[in-house]
Amino acid sequence: MIKNIIFDFGDIFINLDKMATYKAMAKLGVTEITEEMVGVYHQYEKGLMSTEDFIKFFHNRFNIPKTDLIHAWNAVLLDFPKERLLFLQKLAASKKYRLFLLSNTNDLHIKWVQNSLGTQFYNDFKNAFEQFYLSHEINFRKPDANIYKFVLSENSLKAEETLFVDDLEENTKSANSLGIHTWNLVPNVDDVTELFKKNKRLL
Repeated sequence: MIKNIIFDFGDIFINLDKMATYKAMAKLGVTEITEEMVGVYHQYEKGLMSTEDFIKFFHNRFNIPKTDLIHAWNAVLLDFPKERLLFLQKLAASKKYRLFLLSNTNDLHIKWVQNSLGTQFYNDFKNAFEQFYLSHEINFRKPDANIYKFVLSENSLKAEETLFVDDLEENTKSANSLGIHTWNLVPNVDDVTELFKKNKRLL
């Protein structure tokens, strides 16, 4: 019996254009993504590097104005359909499940989200969850198994009573290896508002 639901954020609630940052960076002259750059990104996403140092790395390496870098970095973020928030609020109000957010989200992105959505919308979203876990605040990132173990342990959750919803297969596979039930939601095919339609075990 499912008692807990852990949701991802990007392409679950807020829409993403996953290629937008690459395209924006290419326009700034960065056409190759190296292993070092990916490593820096992962460090930043886990909160092991400050925003200032993250921007400075790309600024010094490519001589790109910092404001342009920030704009390119946030280009991935799109809109947050209100019907998804309403669905989440209704789910939270039912008190049938313990709800958690678990997202690979960095400092620059969450600040953009807060500014874009506005304080009321953002707080309404955040307050629907019992815990709101962002990778840069807990120093873990998906798909590392430790991030799921952390959430289970911190909240005394049983894996077999927990459903994890994410758009990336590598993340759901990792969670599933620990015995967590998963829904690999496919953007532009599935929608989080179809949670009960697509997951009969919740009924």
